[in-house]
Amino acid sequence: MPNIRELDPSASPLDYFGSELRRQREAAGLRQGQLGDVIFCTGSLIGQIETAHKVPTRDFAERVDAALMTDGAFSRLVGLVLRSQLPSWFQQYAEMEAKATYISTYQAQLVYGLLQTEEYARAVLGVRDDGDLDAKVAARLERQRILARDEPPVAWVVLDEAVLHRRIGSREVMRNQLARLLELPRDGWTQVQVLPFEVGQHHGLPGSFTILRSDDDPDLVYTEDFVQGHMTANPAKLKEGFLRYDHLKAAALSVEASAKLIARLMEERYGHQSGPDSRAVA
Repeated sequence: MPNIRELDPSASPLDYFGSELRRQREAAGLRQGQLGDVIFCTGSLIGQIETAHKVPTRDFAERVDAALMTDGAFSRLVGLVLRSQLPSWFQQYAEMEAKATYISTYQAQLVYGLLQTEEYARAVLGVRDDGDLDAKVAARLERQRILARDEPPVAWVVLDEAVLHRRIGSREVMRNQLARLLELPRDGWTQVQVLPFEVGQHHGLPGSFTILRSDDDPDLVYTEDFVQGHMTANPAKLKEGFLRYDHLKAAALSVEASAKLIARLMEERYGHQSGPDSRAVA
C-alpha cells in the first residue's frame, strides 16, 4: 500500500515539494507506480519523495515536470529543496555565493566545492556518516549551477599543491577530478592557479578562505573551522583578506604553468594502473 502520510507543506521546502508532487500526480490520475514507470524510477521512490523521506534530484524534478506537464514548477522548486539540505550555518553563504559576481578563493586542503566532480564530492562528504549522502552530494552539485549561467561569476581559484597530492577517493576519482580542473580555464570565467610546495611559507598558512564580491551587496570574506563557517564584511578583515589573496596569486604558478603541473601529476600519480588501488568508490 502506498504511504498516505499527510504533510504540512509549510514545514519545509522538502515537505512542500512532496505535497505538490502528490497533488499533481493525483490530479493526473496516476498511481505512484504508474508515474514511476513514466519517469523511469520505482513507485517506492515516488512515495518516499511524496512523504519527505527522500530528497529529489534536479534530474528527477525535470522528469516529473515533463511527465505531468507542470511548466517547470518542480524544476524551479528543487533548487530551494536542495539548498535546504545544506548545513544551516552554510545556507547564508550559499545564498551570497549565488549572487556573487567575483569569487576569489584559496583552498589548502580540498578542491573548491564549485569545481568538485560528483565522485570527489561524494568521497569528501562521505567521511562522516551523519545523514543522507545522496542529498548532500545533490546539494553541492546544485551550487555549481551558478558557473553554468549565461553570465556566471568570475571565479579565481588558488589551490595549494597539497590538494593535488591528497588522494580523495580512488585513483580514478582523483584522475577525473584533475581532468575537470584542466577543462575549466578554457571558458575564461573560471581560472585555476596552483601554489607550489617550493614557495615555502606563505600568506595562506592560516587556512582556506574565500572572498565574495557582488554588485548589490557588501564584499564578504568567508572562513571555516571544524564546527561552522564565519562570514564578515568588516573592512579591516576584508583588507587583510584581499592583501593575503593578492600575495597568494602573485606567489602561485601562472594559469598555464598550473595546468601543466596538474596534467603531469594526473599522469604520474593517478594514471591508470591495475590492482585493487585503482577501483573507484561507489
